[in-house]
Amino acid sequence: MLDFAAGLTGEARVTWRQADALRLPFADAAFDVVVCQFGAMFFPDKVAAYREARRVLKPRGRFLFSVWDRIEDNDFAHIVDTTVAGLFLKDPPRFLARTPYGYYDASRIRTELSTAGFAALDVETLAHRSRAPSARHPAIGFCQGTPLRNEIEARDKDRLGEATDAAAAAIAARFGTAAVDGKIQAHVIVATK
Repeated sequence: MLDFAAGLTGEARVTWRQADALRLPFADAAFDVVVCQFGAMFFPDKVAAYREARRVLKPRGRFLFSVWDRIEDNDFAHIVDTTVAGLFLKDPPRFLARTPYGYYDASRIRTELSTAGFAALDVETLAHRSRAPSARHPAIGFCQGTPLRNEIEARDKDRLGEATDAAAAAIAARFGTAAVDGKIQAHVIVATK
């Protein structure tokens, strides 16, 4: 992703670096804004990561980030999660519900940001539409392009294709076989130092 981003920007002042959110390699009060798009749900210690974001912000600096809302408010992810879980009843792979769509509680997010020392917080919930050329596209994306794949293969490495096909069929049953259009919903959070 960093290589892709570096190839898009024509701005010579932008430096792209991989860094651990729990130990940012930057000086205190170095930035006006810290941005994290759909990454906070993966932080192993969210309060520690928020403290690090706050540490590198200048006074009145802003930490802007987004997280997915609950999985039930995200059509394709919810259908894939439910469908794949139904294939593995004894031990359903629940990566989607547990991780990318599992950190949605605005009250919890507010509490953790306050604990990290942020003074002003704003949470806005935004709903949009996700479009794909076919039902198969989001099925492949979720089943084969996320860590859900690892969970499917850990249960039975030979069932990845079956899980993808079942997810595509479930999406098609609801949205059709041609281009599909489903609801997505996320929270955008602005925390001020």
